[in-house]
Amino acid sequence: MKLQPDPLSRYQSFDLLATLVAVLHSDGQVLYANAALEDALGISRRAITGSLFPDNFTEPQALYTALQGAHTNAFAALRYDAHLKRLGQEALPVHVVIAQTERSNEIIVELLPLEQQTKQDREERLTDQAQANKELIRNLAHEIKNPLGGIRGAAQLLEMEIDSKELKEYTQVIIHEADRLQTLVDRLLAPHRRPHVVGDVNIHEVCERVRSLIVAEFPKGLKVQRAYDISIPEFRGDREQLIQAVLNIAHNACQALGDRISQGIAELTFHTHIARQVTLGKQRYRLALELHVIDNGPGVPDSIKDRIFYPLVSGREGGSGLGLTLAQTFVQQHLGLIECDSVPGRTDFKILIPLP
Repeated sequence: MKLQPDPLSRYQSFDLLATLVAVLHSDGQVLYANAALEDALGISRRAITGSLFPDNFTEPQALYTALQGAHTNAFAALRYDAHLKRLGQEALPVHVVIAQTERSNEIIVELLPLEQQTKQDREERLTDQAQANKELIRNLAHEIKNPLGGIRGAAQLLEMEIDSKELKEYTQVIIHEADRLQTLVDRLLAPHRRPHVVGDVNIHEVCERVRSLIVAEFPKGLKVQRAYDISIPEFRGDREQLIQAVLNIAHNACQALGDRISQGIAELTFHTHIARQVTLGKQRYRLALELHVIDNGPGVPDSIKDRIFYPLVSGREGGSGLGLTLAQTFVQQHLGLIECDSVPGRTDFKILIPLP
């Protein structure tokens, strides 16, 4: 005889979680399964409810033992790794978290896909890194900016006092280099100075604007392709910031494609589609925009793969190393994230931005 599940309203908040959650009776029968678990198993919630949940694992006895321990108050919570069976797919490695509720026969089982856990950890590191970079850049830029004005002013005064043309060449070098550093400082401070101008944004208008700029700069030897999902709705954001973010990524790609452009075999692709049930910054979103900027270049050097979003890190001779840092900053101001997957012959920068 199947147990009668509690009213769904008690558990509806679990549907907002990205992790897989089941509420079980102490004997292993399912009282409730959230939407994420339903998707992972490939079985309807109605079919899951009332079934014996341990049977969904390659080693069910481990969960039966854990449930018995929770029911007898042997522990308040338990964690272990297991493999979840899925319909028509390979078993999914998961981290199982078992916890008691205030009801004696009711136990919550949370499953964190190990792949997803790794991804969340990586996203958290990227977010923390970007925040630290932002503070470092702002502080460093201000520390450089103040003495820089003094150096340039002193060089100008010195130039006015000397008659020698040869010596004036030295003061011109000082002034020129001070101006170059001032430009760099202004670029570092730009994201923090400029107000966030919010309006309706069509991501394909952003891509087309970037495409037109890229084609104008690289008219020969580069094939620019588009694969757009026209169903993506407009969203609220700063259009100019997003244009700059996508342009920085695309321009970096074209710089890396230099040899292939000269051979006439360079390719750059803009690909958009909608991602579902995306977790960004520990928050789950039902829908998100996913924009890929893909090139067929040599790939990101292994020596900087883990640091490409750090300021002043560049894989190109003479590069400032600010383009990707600023792009990440602009996208994070839209609650999103940029990720990179790169191998020789294919580099894919993925921009994720939550949609309403």
